[in-house]
Amino acid sequence: MIGSAARAQDDLPAHLVADLHTAFGNNHARAVHAKGVVLFGSFTPDPAARTLSKATVFARPTNVTVRFSDFTGIPTIPDNIGDADPRGFAVKFGPVDNPAMDIVAHSFNGFPVRTGVEFGELMRAIGASSPGAAKPTALDRFLGAHPAAATFLKTQKPPPASYATAAYFGVNTFTFIDAKGHKTAVRYRFIPLAGEHYLDATASKAAGPNYLAPEIGRRVATGPVRFTWLAQVAGAGDKLDDSTVAWPDTRRLVQLGVITINRSSTDQAGDSKRLMFLPGTLPDGIVPADPMIDIRTAAYPVSFSERQ
Repeated sequence: MIGSAARAQDDLPAHLVADLHTAFGNNHARAVHAKGVVLFGSFTPDPAARTLSKATVFARPTNVTVRFSDFTGIPTIPDNIGDADPRGFAVKFGPVDNPAMDIVAHSFNGFPVRTGVEFGELMRAIGASSPGAAKPTALDRFLGAHPAAATFLKTQKPPPASYATAAYFGVNTFTFIDAKGHKTAVRYRFIPLAGEHYLDATASKAAGPNYLAPEIGRRVATGPVRFTWLAQVAGAGDKLDDSTVAWPDTRRLVQLGVITINRSSTDQAGDSKRLMFLPGTLPDGIVPADPMIDIRTAAYPVSFSERQ
């Protein structure tokens, strides 16, 4: 049994990608967050970041590559429907071929399940629960046993007015290590300086199925888009390895810096295909505190290889 369990764990990244295809189809695209847009900019660190971590990314300004995206592995998913939530925000610090750090965040403060095995079960349940499936569907049964997943799927915000007007959350915990070796557990938040703005039903219908990429292209052509990057510091009793549970909003927030986005890619298809964001790409001074980070970092290359 131990050997079987070990093999199952070793195979988990490939199984997760297969499970995502069960839910969304194999579209020769990213297994999830397939529809997106690539832009470029810079990151300017705040001096407060150095009080938490000695990471070089906080020592000086750095170029960044970012990708905003819709949920699911369906490249043609309409921007203006709820199934496209949560929206994704990925950031690569430094050269694309030798980054100092990658971040993968989304627009919901939490994750539907705690483990990779449970995530695979959720994807298979979605795949088995087409509109014509008998009730209760496999998804009904899964959500009944996993209330956090039900909350995740049923309480997303409306479609954003722009990718630049949604807040994003890094739901997995990292440990920051300062120059003296002190450790601090944190989760990330990215707050839009333009404020949070979402569409009501009438505006969402009028926006159409493909408004988000052109909108942010026009936006950065007339002025920069900025996000404040914050670290939410864990308090006593906060779970570090359970991203289904958001930490209280009363927890201390430390400003890590500002991401400024000022240019769209002129080769969206090529850049999107070449880019892979690995949340386990980290500088000295930051280490994972949630096992899901390693699972995600192992699964993304499987999807990347499939879509080349």
